[in-house]
Amino acid sequence: MERNVAQIALFAALIAALGLVPKITLAFGVPITAQGMGIMLAGAMLGAKRGFLSVMLFLLLVAIGLPLLAGGRGGLAVFAGPTAGFLVGFPIAAFVTGWFVEHARLRHVGLRAFIGAVLGGVVVLYAFGIVGMSLSLGKSISECTMLMAIFIPGDLLKAAITGMLVAAIAKARPRALGWTANA
Repeated sequence: MERNVAQIALFAALIAALGLVPKITLAFGVPITAQGMGIMLAGAMLGAKRGFLSVMLFLLLVAIGLPLLAGGRGGLAVFAGPTAGFLVGFPIAAFVTGWFVEHARLRHVGLRAFIGAVLGGVVVLYAFGIVGMSLSLGKSISECTMLMAIFIPGDLLKAAITGMLVAAIAKARPRALGWTANA
């Protein structure tokens, strides 16, 4: 139990720390940040439930006003801007990533983590983010989808790094993966 709480808190802190990497904000208000990789890693390392909880803890801290999002943003107002859909999608993305890693019948853990990160951290996250952008910016879903196309290569790179990190950790310290007991 204590290990679970520590892992959840550690990954919430990791997501926050990745917000310190300088962001690049595009003209339509959505920043390029490293925090998406933290979401992928939370799911891939901790599994669906604990990955979800770590992201929820992170979002709770953001909601109460801690400036943990890239660029030092925090507070309830961030849940009403162009990135609100992404924030809502963060815990679902971690859950889907973790669920895939836990249940996929692929032998190579790095490949499971990569595919899980693409499904959760790209496909699911983009679905939430695009809908949120559409509502916030008053643009169509197709317009927002086109705006998001610029992020795909970077997010695929984050998913690949996630896969490589999980594979390396699985080799060096398999018990560090929060889902191995369930695999």
